[in-house]
Amino acid sequence: MARPQVLENIKQAEREAEEIIEQAREEADQRVSEARQEADEIREQARQEAEREAEEELEAAREEIEAERERILESGREERLELEQEAAENEQAAVETVVERFREAVHAQT
Repeated sequence: MARPQVLENIKQAEREAEEIIEQAREEADQRVSEARQEADEIREQARQEAEREAEEELEAAREEIEAERERILESGREERLELEQEAAENEQAAVETVVERFREAVHAQT
């Protein structure tokens, strides 16, 4: 082969090598871009899942609090009724004591 032909073949091989390198860079950039996009999607899915789980936990806590509130209210109602009954019983005894003392005071004056 003649020298100019060899030189032309070398230049052609270099151009082809540059094209291959450029194509490899573009493919690498594309893969990096796709990997970043996939990572973003995974992060978003994880965020949404965490948000959903937090909302479920919050709802469960609200239900538990409401149940405890109702239990406390019912206990308070029962205690109030007991106190009202006790007060009614004490009221009758107090009236009888006051009447008895009044009678004693009246008799003591006569």
